[in-house]
Amino acid sequence: MKIVEVDASGLSHKGLNDKLRDHMLAGVDKIVIKNVYGQRYIGTRLYSPGSDKKLEIEVFGTPGSDLAAFMTGHYIRVHGNVQDGIGNTMDEGSVVVEGRGGDVVGMSMRGGRIFIRDNVGYRAALHMKEYMDKKPVLVIGGTSQDFLGEYMAGGIVILLGLGDKPLKANFIGTGMHGGVIYLRGCVDRAQVAKEVDISGLENGDAELLDKCVGEFVKEFPELKISKEEILKGEFSKLMPLSKRPYGKMYAY
Repeated sequence: MKIVEVDASGLSHKGLNDKLRDHMLAGVDKIVIKNVYGQRYIGTRLYSPGSDKKLEIEVFGTPGSDLAAFMTGHYIRVHGNVQDGIGNTMDEGSVVVEGRGGDVVGMSMRGGRIFIRDNVGYRAALHMKEYMDKKPVLVIGGTSQDFLGEYMAGGIVILLGLGDKPLKANFIGTGMHGGVIYLRGCVDRAQVAKEVDISGLENGDAELLDKCVGEFVKEFPELKISKEEILKGEFSKLMPLSKRPYGKMYAY
C-alpha cells in the first residue's frame, strides 16, 4: 500500500487539490493531509475517466466548504469538524467525520454514504436525491438545526440523537417529495412540515436501520455504544405525502 503525507500549511485550496490529484494519478493508495485550515473542495477533482482507482484520504484539521463535492468512489475520514456543503452532489464513496458538520450537509447528494459523529447545522440533506440504482445515506449521531430534509427527493437520512439530545429542529421535511427520514427519539407534529407523514417502523425498516447503524458504530468506536443499544430506542419514520407537494401552486 503506497501512502503519502501532504502538509497543507500555506496551501490554497487549488494548490492542495492539485497535489491530491497528482498523487492519485501517480498510483498512491492513501493520502494523509495534515494542518488543514479551511481549504475547500477536498476530494472533488479526483475523478479519472476509465479508472476505478479508489483513494483513502485522512484529514487532520478543519476542511472548508464542499468537502467531497461531486466525489466518486473514494473514502475520506476527517479527524475534526467540517464546514458547510460536505458531500455536495456527491456521486459515490464514503465520508466519515469525527466531529460536527456544518450547514447543508449532503446537499443534492445522489449516492454514497456520509457519517457524522456529532451534530449538523441547518438544511442537512437539502434536495438529496437518488440516481438510477444509487441511494445516498446520511447518518447523524447527534441532532440537527431547522429544515432537515428540505426539498428532499430521495435517499435515506437517519438522525440518532445520541446522548439523549432533544430534537429542537423545526420545519423538518419542508417541500419533501421523496426519500425517508428516520428520527430516534420524540418529534412533535408541530416540528414537521404538513406535507410529511409521521409513522412507526414498517416492513424492511428495521433491517435497513440495522445495516446503517451497524456501519455507523463501526466507524466511531470511541462512542463506546453498540448497535443494539441504539436500536432499542424508539424511531419515527417520516415520508412525503405527495411526490408533487406544490404541483397545484405552479402547474396550470
